[in-house]
Amino acid sequence: MKFLQNAPRFLFFTGKGGVGKTSVACATALTLARAGRKVLLVSTDPASNVGQVFGVTIGNTVTAIQDVPGLSALEIDPEQAVEAYRERIIAPVRGLLPETELAGIAESLSGSCTTEIASFDEFTNLLADDSSYGEYDHIVFDTAPTGHTIRLLQLPGSWTDFLAAGKGDPSCLGPLSGLEKHKQVYAKAVQALTDPARTRLVLVSRAQTSSLGEIERTYLELNRIGIGSGYVVVNGVLPEAAGEEDLAQALRAREAAAIAAIPDAVAGLPRDVLDLKPGNMVGIAALESLFAPTSGAHIADDAAPGPEIEDAPLAALVDEVELGGHGLVMCMGKGGVGKTTVAAAIAVALAKRGHAVHLTTTDPAAHLTETLHGSIPGLKVSRIDPEAAIQEYRSHVMETKGRSLDDDGRAALAEDLMSPCTDEVAVFRQFSRVVQESRRHFVVIDTAPTGHTLLLLDATGSYHREIARQVGDTMGFVTPLMRLQDPARTKVVLVTLAETTPVLEVEELKSDLERAGIHPWAWVINNSIAAAHPRTTFLRARAASEIEQIMKVRTLTDRVALIPLLAEEPIGEEKLSALTALSSLPA
Repeated sequence: MKFLQNAPRFLFFTGKGGVGKTSVACATALTLARAGRKVLLVSTDPASNVGQVFGVTIGNTVTAIQDVPGLSALEIDPEQAVEAYRERIIAPVRGLLPETELAGIAESLSGSCTTEIASFDEFTNLLADDSSYGEYDHIVFDTAPTGHTIRLLQLPGSWTDFLAAGKGDPSCLGPLSGLEKHKQVYAKAVQALTDPARTRLVLVSRAQTSSLGEIERTYLELNRIGIGSGYVVVNGVLPEAAGEEDLAQALRAREAAAIAAIPDAVAGLPRDVLDLKPGNMVGIAALESLFAPTSGAHIADDAAPGPEIEDAPLAALVDEVELGGHGLVMCMGKGGVGKTTVAAAIAVALAKRGHAVHLTTTDPAAHLTETLHGSIPGLKVSRIDPEAAIQEYRSHVMETKGRSLDDDGRAALAEDLMSPCTDEVAVFRQFSRVVQESRRHFVVIDTAPTGHTLLLLDATGSYHREIARQVGDTMGFVTPLMRLQDPARTKVVLVTLAETTPVLEVEELKSDLERAGIHPWAWVINNSIAAAHPRTTFLRARAASEIEQIMKVRTLTDRVALIPLLAEEPIGEEKLSALTALSSLPA
């Protein structure tokens, strides 16, 4: 493995959910420990399953892996980290601000930005404090901080006084609060991160266009703040051992095309390609096989019969949606699970049944155009331009909340407005205009704001509460947030894959939405090998590994649809229509 050669003290693994970065990080820690090194494996992933991989309970304290001499692990609990971080920020202003303002600040500190910074706050000592962790030859991190997080930690200003004075809207400033006192520790941590002799960044991806695009974005973002070297690991590539059935051959061709078109920014980085294995990466024996080529010897003899699962067609969900005659369908989920495809399939099905449908997305217009391959009668397609929405929102905040700040304050505010949380709020302002259309016809939205964003808008007196004050509670008005909370008007469809991390991530999204009073209506499990009824031993073994997650999803919802992994990507009206016409591939 190229990324393991002359490994420095710190190794960071990053990538989208479901690409296998935890497996690669765990296998790396195991390999280094087997070579006689003393290794600490650290996870800051909210959906961490490091303990499950090694078959031990780890948690928030350093725990030795008994079966691997020299290896210890630590799972930083994001919830505990956020709670401690939130309390540190709110404590100085408790008693100085009204309870409503404190509630607004608390909600502003509940999003993904704060979770990321709070977790980083926890492991800065691992980077900066040699006296406590100097005994380890290597510290391996599962999940790296983004460039946004590191830029925030580089800011010198303190926002405590600003918040205590009650100036402006704390929702834009929460993650910056209270950084001043930890400035020296953060500086040492950032210095370690940007030193290639001490730190190596490993970008983990699948052989998929969207996944490879994500590592390019991450790499460029980190590049801007001084992390210039990186390694690429393309994980889970279908091996020759998967057999020669049509599905296997088509998948290999699709993966080869994606790797050949790898984005320029990461194309020149050292690269390793790892074969897909027939089973899950659980247990030491499985981890030891990850870096080895896959052969028929890796497949257990009892895997051949394979599982058979009950079909759950997407068409059944479309039938229920159609009964309302109009309404809003929001397809939500983490990146790379197929939200755009599912949203387009639902929209096409409703349009072909004679309904007026507006399909809107935040994905680049060209991608949606490619997915649809032309116009369809009754279907209007639009794109909400995130860049335009974000620029408009940033300008508005700078002109209002930034007006009374000095130059340093305005600079810090401008930096905080680069946050993904701010992006969500900005895009929601555009979404709210589209949501109102669902009173007259069907609106299908690909990519939607999280529950944190919706609560933040409400708690800080943005759209929802402002309208309530203006017109009163007795006039029957319906704001976008209220429409999203009404199951008769809105059906939220959560899209995932039949894999551990994507399911855990969508579980968190479900909880986030429910905090905002929005209850997901259905789940869609996309690209399921089990639903494709494969014939070869290898693919049937992979199908068996999905069953646990499929059964778990069925305990979380009354409505679930299974979309099989297809030999060809579902692009164009004909193939999209097939997703809502067939429940599975022919056996």
